[in-house]
Amino acid sequence: MEKRFNSLLQLIDFFKDESICKEYLAQQRWGNTVTCPHCKHNKVYVTNRGYKCADKACYKKFSVTTGTIYENTKISLRTWFAAMYLLTAHKKGISSHQLARDLNITQRTAWFVLHRIREMLKEKAPKALSGDIEVDETFVGGKNKNRHKDKKIEGSQGRSNKDKKPVLGIVQKKTFEIIERPHKVIAGKTVKEKIITEPSRVICQVIDDTDAVTLQTILTSNVEFDSTIVSDAYKSYIGLELTYNHIRVKHTEGEDKYKTVGEHHTNTIEGFWTSLKRSYIGIYHYMSPKHLQRYCDEMSFRYNTVNSTDCFRFEQAVGRAENARITYKQLIGDGKKGRKEDSTLAGSNFRRQENIKEEINHERFRGEAEFRGNISGKSEF
Repeated sequence: MEKRFNSLLQLIDFFKDESICKEYLAQQRWGNTVTCPHCKHNKVYVTNRGYKCADKACYKKFSVTTGTIYENTKISLRTWFAAMYLLTAHKKGISSHQLARDLNITQRTAWFVLHRIREMLKEKAPKALSGDIEVDETFVGGKNKNRHKDKKIEGSQGRSNKDKKPVLGIVQKKTFEIIERPHKVIAGKTVKEKIITEPSRVICQVIDDTDAVTLQTILTSNVEFDSTIVSDAYKSYIGLELTYNHIRVKHTEGEDKYKTVGEHHTNTIEGFWTSLKRSYIGIYHYMSPKHLQRYCDEMSFRYNTVNSTDCFRFEQAVGRAENARITYKQLIGDGKKGRKEDSTLAGSNFRRQENIKEEINHERFRGEAEFRGNISGKSEF
């Protein structure tokens, strides 16, 4: 079942009832071959309520929603699809209060639906970034000056994480080529056109601190070694030049704060932070540190599909519904039974992370010494 939606109205007109929604979901999930979600067997029986696995070792019943975020839901699939379309199509997201009014559901239900969709939008195994990379960190949280007198926190200025949560962003800059083609109107005239060969991609991770081990461990796990990394002059990035082609852009105060070194800058990742902060200030107003990673996953999904249509973005979201279910109890819990936060963005195993940390600790001090030696004209090695 192939359908292109140019607007929310067309989507609602197409999904007239639950049977059409289930047929569309089955096509997006399995294609032409229904597969058992329990044992992955591709021979099943069709029952009056769904399917039944034909494998004697399994022989379990299931439906098209089994193993997805829609499993055991009391909300219609039409409502789910409308919520997914609204969240992925709106540039800065949509609040639970607004979604509740639009879909005629309670705010609590809308909040739960949005977080389930954000959990689904998370990149399960992100591809390592390569080429020209920009990296930067930001702090997400309210400003101390906006708090009531009895709620102000001392020593929370600047890079303090007492009341803010640090977030690391890594963006791969888009690549393009310039071609010359005939003018579409004027005969005999040619024009130059920029063709994007590979769009920008971003990886966004909530972290506990911004020390060198934390930042460089994540970078090493998610950026290929032959890449060029552009960062600001923050001290935790010292030592990257031992592994990557590292370019440091020193930010200065004033109108021309963000400098450019040749063709290199950090404006791309700064633009992503702008979208995240506009979403925070203009739509959500508050992002809980416990759920901040899901908001980052939401923004990353939209950024990575910025050149796609709303229909394609919706289809991508529906295709990620499997194995992304989270219950309400897990969502509001203390985190022990909730979402397992990845220590890295690519899901590298723990042993590899420990080895990387040991290497970074060793190389960092050597890199700092060489850096000081280059400044003073003397080398400590």
